[in-house]
Amino acid sequence: HTRLQGDWSSDVCSSDLPVPSVSPENPSLFEGSTMQPIAIIGLSGRYPKAKNITEFWQNLQNGQQCISEIPKNRWDWQQHYHADAHQAVKLGKSYSKWGGFLEDWEQFDPLFFNINPREAENIDPQERLFLQECWKAMEDAGYSPSNLSSNLRQRIGVFAGITKQGFNLYRTQSGLNYSNGTHQIGLPTTSFASLVNRVSYHLNLQGPSFAVDTMCSSSLVAIHEACEYIRSGRGDMAVVGGVNLYAHPSSYFELCLGKFISKGSTCAAFEKDGDGFVPGEGVGVVILKSYAQAVKDNDSIYALIRGSAVNHDGKTNGYKTPNLDAKSAVIRSCLQDSDIDKRTISYIEAAAQGSELGDAIEADALTEVFCNRIDVEGDYRIGSVKPNIGHCESASGMAQLTKVILCLTHKTLVPTLRSRELSSSIDFERLPFRSEEHTSELQSPCNLVCRLLLEK
Repeated sequence: HTRLQGDWSSDVCSSDLPVPSVSPENPSLFEGSTMQPIAIIGLSGRYPKAKNITEFWQNLQNGQQCISEIPKNRWDWQQHYHADAHQAVKLGKSYSKWGGFLEDWEQFDPLFFNINPREAENIDPQERLFLQECWKAMEDAGYSPSNLSSNLRQRIGVFAGITKQGFNLYRTQSGLNYSNGTHQIGLPTTSFASLVNRVSYHLNLQGPSFAVDTMCSSSLVAIHEACEYIRSGRGDMAVVGGVNLYAHPSSYFELCLGKFISKGSTCAAFEKDGDGFVPGEGVGVVILKSYAQAVKDNDSIYALIRGSAVNHDGKTNGYKTPNLDAKSAVIRSCLQDSDIDKRTISYIEAAAQGSELGDAIEADALTEVFCNRIDVEGDYRIGSVKPNIGHCESASGMAQLTKVILCLTHKTLVPTLRSRELSSSIDFERLPFRSEEHTSELQSPCNLVCRLLLEK
């Protein structure tokens, strides 16, 4: 399960992104705002068919669809699959064989982190992936454990979204060969707490370490909590992200049991007959610092987080049924607290999972909040990364945020892939944002590119 990479450290260097796009202006620009801006000063991640952020951007720009059948180095999907959804659930199988998967997910150099190779084999691969990307993001921000002062080290928190168990289930399958045919796994473990604590340990960070599980919104809620941590004055920096990996076939069965995932291979964002999402894997990390402090410290800044908000749908017609009023309320709350004029927002990176009902409710919420866009000059767009890579669940928010950061950095909007007709349940004539279906120049770098935080 663990493949040693003796020269992994030579590949730790951050990807060759252009210089971040935000100029260090006078921090007094935002004085008077309820929420002071949070600067994103470091970035790293891996997504389907993209081993780093540079490859991720190339795939987005080229409109590449990165969905495939379940790789055999996960499990033999033919043994756990039945095409008929009803029969699949009765038999304890999955009716889906599709997803967006990370390549070389098992590669890890334990000696780089001074971890015993035996111990590394039993660490959940989500934990290993997240540790690697946290190191890369810190390096991308220009920091390393050795050059952090003692005082700063005490005020750096780690926040991460994670939802998936699975790796730990292999301990119950005596004699299972889960690696490369040469040995058996000893005691595989999955611990959400260990995910963040291992980062704090190896990077020698002494602020709080929080794992967040709020289902699909996990990494976005982690970002929200990290921003609150910094804004409150309790911390100076935060390492924040999310990770999602499908290590065991039970994950697919559980999603099928809840009828969350699609029977097909396309994640139909805002499209007709959307029957659910296509699972996707990913891991992403950002380094956060207050805007004023980032300017003072001469940090490079990719983008600013002006505001965030979190709520819950409450009681609806069904446990899995979204609440239009709650979605509208959380968007309004975010805009109000961050003192943002909604007419200045030029792009929305939508949740748009591929459920026709869920996507329609999201579109209605946006229409309700941004209704004053009528007769306002400007080019307003909406898009979704999920048709490219699938729905990364606990890492979904990081994929969306990373896409927005890259669009800002390259001053380019990328297409939302489409495979069928747009949903008739959405009134696109009233929707204040036009679907972005081509690669185009981001006309005004002053316009805000905004990802609104919506909790499932």
